[in-house]
Amino acid sequence: MKIGIEGQRLFRKKKHGMDMVALELIKNLQDLDHENQYFIFVKPDEDRSVLKETANFKIIELNGGPYPTWEQIALPNAAKKYGCDVLHCTSNTAPFFSSVPLITILHDIIYMESSFLKIVTSSASTYQKFGNIYRKLLVPLVVKKSKKVITVSHFEKNRIGEFFKIKGSSKLDAIYNGVSEHFMPITDRDELLRVKNKYNLPENYFFFLGNTDPKKNTKGTLKAFSDFLKQTKSNHKLVMLDYDKTELSKILVDIKDPELINHIVLTGYVVNTDLPAIYSQCDIFLYPSLRESFGIPMLEAMSCNVPVITSNTSSMPEIAADAAHIINPLNPEEITTGLMEILNNDAYKKSLCEKGLERSKQFSWRNMAKDYLKLYEQIHAEHSIKH
Repeated sequence: MKIGIEGQRLFRKKKHGMDMVALELIKNLQDLDHENQYFIFVKPDEDRSVLKETANFKIIELNGGPYPTWEQIALPNAAKKYGCDVLHCTSNTAPFFSSVPLITILHDIIYMESSFLKIVTSSASTYQKFGNIYRKLLVPLVVKKSKKVITVSHFEKNRIGEFFKIKGSSKLDAIYNGVSEHFMPITDRDELLRVKNKYNLPENYFFFLGNTDPKKNTKGTLKAFSDFLKQTKSNHKLVMLDYDKTELSKILVDIKDPELINHIVLTGYVVNTDLPAIYSQCDIFLYPSLRESFGIPMLEAMSCNVPVITSNTSSMPEIAADAAHIINPLNPEEITTGLMEILNNDAYKKSLCEKGLERSKQFSWRNMAKDYLKLYEQIHAEHSIKH
């Protein structure tokens, strides 16, 4: 069997959630499957060291212009050229005119649930807005075209099923993401100090993966942190990744605490392999999103023996179970109370850490890869019978 996997952004230097899922899928398939032939379709970029070819895994670098033309023209042409029996698209969209049977991952459908006006006027970046409009136009067609639509939680499966009226259909299924093996408690002092110096980490801090996407609840989190400092006079700082200082300043003015910027550390982009040392040195990981389809960072923090505060909405209770402090993300006071409750109750903090370590072990990239391998075989067999 010849399997094509779309990994357009795998070679870009700044990789994000969906890129890491695709990368872990491919690496685990390389360990599992030494018989089938794989073609990994990527766009040329600078970080080529992230993935290596093996005997049955060939990397195909495709030029093809911007994302839409690469995906809609270059990708299906290449899949056909290399004789793929299945084309697995990993990033919420797929080529509508593909002649190769499609498996599409829909990580979420937030962009489908928003109106065009809401997307255009949102606080998201221009790149995010364009991506959401592109997906909003294309995904309904791709859902019809795909042999199988896979998402990452049962919450999201239900949302997709209801939205596209395919609830209960064999076309739709959920396969959980995993957590990478390098996420573990870091105790090596040299490694901790290296990462601390590299990103200018403070002595005591909370860790928050906020960005400009409204669903991340950055404003609510900053309001909660501001209130925490006012109530406790703590010396804790808030460490945030890759966030624009100008945008941050606007939010701080909006919450009437511009001086809070003196208690925030902006690290810039962080290499994935440095994250365990950042998690391991923080006191609490904050993940109070308004909407998530899965929540890999929660599991990463749990794997590093860190207590997690997360939301009672969407997939987060499903993934966290009883291993996190659950709050209403629309109520900053609950976030503030959660911070104080964990810091002031050693037994509760220890319990969250222990439960988190056990919970994170239930999610494996290897198991995810096994499920996809079964799916490739199923789709190929069904297509072979029909033809």
